[in-house]
Amino acid sequence: MSAHRRSDSSASIADATGAVLTAAARKLAAVSATPQLDAEVLLSFAAGKPRSSLLAFPERALEPDVVARFAASIARRAGGEPLAYLTGEREFFSLPLGVTADVLIPRPETELLVELTLAAIEGLVRPTVLDLGTGSGAIALAVKHTRPDAQVTASDVSAAALAVASANAARLALDVRCVESQWFAAFTGQRFDAVVSNPPYVRSADVRGDLQSEPRLALDGGADGLDAYRAVLSAAGEHVAARHGALLLEHGVQQRAELAQLAVANGWRVVAAHDDLAGRARVLVLAGDAA
Repeated sequence: MSAHRRSDSSASIADATGAVLTAAARKLAAVSATPQLDAEVLLSFAAGKPRSSLLAFPERALEPDVVARFAASIARRAGGEPLAYLTGEREFFSLPLGVTADVLIPRPETELLVELTLAAIEGLVRPTVLDLGTGSGAIALAVKHTRPDAQVTASDVSAAALAVASANAARLALDVRCVESQWFAAFTGQRFDAVVSNPPYVRSADVRGDLQSEPRLALDGGADGLDAYRAVLSAAGEHVAARHGALLLEHGVQQRAELAQLAVANGWRVVAAHDDLAGRARVLVLAGDAA
């Protein structure tokens, strides 16, 4: 292409990697707390190249097809679509998980729930673990990856979500049993050393804004956000191993006191309450009265 033709077109500047990223980050500033990072991740995805490779040569021109794919993804991100749904992937507990709009995007704070589950089964030989409402399979797969001897079951009422979890298990070569179930419905007569869940706990009225991009089934916990806990706590006594079993529940920042009261009312004892790295109330560890 001649110098004259390049100078006649604004693309001569816009198609350079650095300029493209800068312009994209400006567009994302209103919807993202990390607009520059989002732009870099999306450009890396569009180009099929590592971020480091793109950032090392900011003056390098981008191919037209890359620019087109990138522009489309920036438009979707600027419209509020989560970054993980655009790239189809989110890292959790150092595992690359595939995600779709059928599942909740795994959050870093949920890694605490994995760590506490691993602590609960420490010392047990071939422990059994049930992850209720598995979504992408994040918790179940992280436990299995860390404790290969564990017999891990992932369940979800959503067939679409369970398909994502199954695909992740296959891609990561982790032998996790995936079962479609409304809470404990498919587990009659079965007990587990640890039952773990990050259930829907957002109040119905609060499922708005950015949360509307994610599946409501995975978020909406009813008028007070506690509907899923009521279902789990009322039935878990028949499925958590007696004496040493543990029930671990992630919860909302403002829900600890009310959830603890609900647990006690259903015959559970609060063993421990844990905050996440940001100091926010996050997980209750429960045991049955006979434990």
